[in-house]
Amino acid sequence: MNVVVCLKQVPGTTEVKIDPQTNTLIRQGIENIINPFDTYALEEGVRLKEQHGGKVTVITMGPPQAEDALREAISLGADEAVLLSDSAFAGADTWATAYTLSRAIARLKQYELILCGRQTVDGDTGQVGPELAEMLNVPFIAYVSQIEDIRDGHIRVRRMVEDGHEVIEANLPAVLTVTKEINKPRLPSLRGLTRSKSATIPTWGARELDIAKEMAGLAGSCTQVIKVFFPQRVCQAEMLEGDLESQVESMIDRLKDSGLL
Repeated sequence: MNVVVCLKQVPGTTEVKIDPQTNTLIRQGIENIINPFDTYALEEGVRLKEQHGGKVTVITMGPPQAEDALREAISLGADEAVLLSDSAFAGADTWATAYTLSRAIARLKQYELILCGRQTVDGDTGQVGPELAEMLNVPFIAYVSQIEDIRDGHIRVRRMVEDGHEVIEANLPAVLTVTKEINKPRLPSLRGLTRSKSATIPTWGARELDIAKEMAGLAGSCTQVIKVFFPQRVCQAEMLEGDLESQVESMIDRLKDSGLL
């Protein structure tokens, strides 16, 4: 069972700041971590390897420092890791990100299952998984909370829906996005930490993936962030004086003046 896990390095805080000039996150001085939802995908991939054999390959797209996330993934049980890093990949939306990931996975050739977290905490779109499946032309199942069985080229899973659960069977290879209910991620082992420090992690860019620059990064994105801002909250309060009857009359007059009555 060869499993590919796609993960992302994200800011390790919810108190993010936006550069008003570039409309991008200010990452200086902020610790980066593996996207929390992706840790469940990684754990499930390692468990499947332990049950069925094979290997787990972790892929991330990002700047050179994203290699730290890959080394952490190796310490948690992944066998191999690949960093997708190139200036041509900068500014990618979910579509361009999924395209780049699909090219990397196609280069791996041998895989039965691709696992992703249900979404990232910095984007919250949940779009990369289904887009990736579409580009690879394989089945896709979202919100997977349990993998029940894998055999004879098929996988059966339990997925969360609004009023309960569904059990779905699909052909392999397939792409799954998993929820936090699927498992409890492990801590790194001493052996894993040692192996992660000495692991060789290749970096693939646009040339290695044979990607035209107009298909990647900002140039290949279908959407662009025009502006990012926090809404301004303005609160104006007025205390109505007098007895209860006069307060009610004053409130009615103000509602009429505002056109609400």
